[in-house]
Amino acid sequence: MMKKLLCMTLIATGISFAATAQGDYKSSIGIRLAPESYYDLLAFSYKTFVSNAGAFELNAGGGTKGYYYVNNRYRPFSLSISASYQHHFDIPVTGLKWFVGGGLTGYNAFSGENRYKGFGFGFYPTGGIDYKFPSIPLNLTADYRPTIFFTRPDYSSFHASNLV
Repeated sequence: MMKKLLCMTLIATGISFAATAQGDYKSSIGIRLAPESYYDLLAFSYKTFVSNAGAFELNAGGGTKGYYYVNNRYRPFSLSISASYQHHFDIPVTGLKWFVGGGLTGYNAFSGENRYKGFGFGFYPTGGIDYKFPSIPLNLTADYRPTIFFTRPDYSSFHASNLV
């Protein structure tokens, strides 16, 4: 289980291009990849710091996931948005920080099967690490977002495997 979690974390590392080339960055845009997620497999990401340690991250994207129901396979497509606040803490390695926070997410699933279409809304705690390369405008982020949904199509209400 730990090997799978570590492997998925490394594979799903999101890449963001920082707005500044030296030192810490103020804002970044990038791509968020979450191979275990059904509503935001691929998302565009924007992150901006509002204080020395506090940042907001916005994501917009989509994804699909296959489901079996009565010997039929369904692959609903979803569009999603999410917003989170992250509070960053220094690690004694240049360019490396860890963060905790939380956010909200919403998505709409499109499917020919009623049980898999509709709107979903939830919240998530988040935690992860952020590394800013010192000499190039690139940073890497890996995080974990176990999501709890209030309203959604016929899926489970707790989605624990939302890694990036």
